[in-house]
Amino acid sequence: MPPAKKPAKKPAKKPARKPAARASNKKPWAEDLTCEIGPYDAEPYALPEGIDFEKHVIATYYVEFPKELDVVSLAPVIAIEQSTGTWTPVPGETPEVRARHVAKVINVFEAPYYEYVVPDDVKNRQWIVQMAFPASNIENQIPMLLTACLGNISMAGRLKLLELRMPKAILAGYQGPKFGIDGIYKALGIPKNKRRPLLNNMIKPCSGYPVKVGAELFYQAAAGGCDIIKDDELIGDMEYNHVVDRVKAYMKMEKRVFEDTGEHTLYTCNVTDRLPKMFELAKRVVDAGGNGLMVNYLAIGPEAMRTLAEDKNINVPILAHMDCAGAYYMSPHHGIASHIVLGKLPRLAGADTVVIPFAMGGKAPYLPERFKQVVQALTFPFGDLKPLMPMPSGGITPINVQDIYNALGNEVMIGSGGGVHAHPDGPIAGGRAFRQAIEAAMNYIPAMEYGKEHEELGKALGIWGVKTEFKV
Repeated sequence: MPPAKKPAKKPAKKPARKPAARASNKKPWAEDLTCEIGPYDAEPYALPEGIDFEKHVIATYYVEFPKELDVVSLAPVIAIEQSTGTWTPVPGETPEVRARHVAKVINVFEAPYYEYVVPDDVKNRQWIVQMAFPASNIENQIPMLLTACLGNISMAGRLKLLELRMPKAILAGYQGPKFGIDGIYKALGIPKNKRRPLLNNMIKPCSGYPVKVGAELFYQAAAGGCDIIKDDELIGDMEYNHVVDRVKAYMKMEKRVFEDTGEHTLYTCNVTDRLPKMFELAKRVVDAGGNGLMVNYLAIGPEAMRTLAEDKNINVPILAHMDCAGAYYMSPHHGIASHIVLGKLPRLAGADTVVIPFAMGGKAPYLPERFKQVVQALTFPFGDLKPLMPMPSGGITPINVQDIYNALGNEVMIGSGGGVHAHPDGPIAGGRAFRQAIEAAMNYIPAMEYGKEHEELGKALGIWGVKTEFKV
């Protein structure tokens, strides 16, 4: 009898295949919905050590209120107003919503810091208040940054936004300057070992002239040594002078000057306009051979300029103009500190250079210490964003060059309009006078002394001397 066959072995059951892990689309600033809510998480107040600074924007404010107001108690109310709630409790503002999204007061300081009694003769008390805003309320967009951190409280009386400390998660969502300082020198063909202060000229008159006149003024300023020539902020795509016509005419002059001098000139054409026309204009400028753009970034909105800066088809430097900035920062008691308006905002929005007032000369009133803070905001490390080129401007003449050089060194763009075009021998001589002033500054020779041997500089100093005069 044949041996019984052994039953066939069943194939081993394969372990169930685990689904492939999906790439996470979670943004670094998103709130953790699985995180347990602690007993103090829903409070609009925290110790600085009790929050994660890399998941919050820290806003610092100057506040001055009548002494009857208890700012220590009022500040958390403001924090709620700027994040999850309103002037009265509402059913939807649950403890869970507050725990994940409420802004928190982390510091309230008074100066002077009264501990026992406020003197009878004190009417107003001055405070520094710091609040932490969850990054998930803001994400990587400038409109919500300003809305959350200033928004309605901009109308609360004497309150000024002094600083914004940005977490890495939010900064990582910004491209920042595409060119920055290094890119501008590269676009001009100036090697690193030959860097010098650059000369920017804005064509004057500010507006009202036809393309033909502008092209001749462009040629003269460029032939005189102006490295960058920009439109004035007051001329855009006008019926009497269209943007694309300007670009074509001016770039012909740029080529002519390069053939004569071996120096390139960037033309930053003002494409500020209604939206979306501004984006169309920018592309037409690039298609027409333009090598730079200019945007009145506060008039149009920083986020609109950011759209241009992050467009891969707009591969030219962008100059940001400071018009309207004073409305934000000039009041000592209201608005936003100038180093945010003129420094951090244009850097976040991708400008490669920005016009700023010069504190030690010219026509714009400005404190030297504020100027220094703006320059730091433009050039010091700020996440991974490239530094951008400061451009002090406003009534600048050759006599101011030494002070600008002493303050900023080689990596600066000096802006002058009338200081070039009003030279008695014309814009060519006006440009040369500035280039001579730059040479003098770099060699630490007083401008007055250098002007004795250099005619164009000497004539400029003979007219303006050490002071900008305002004439009608």
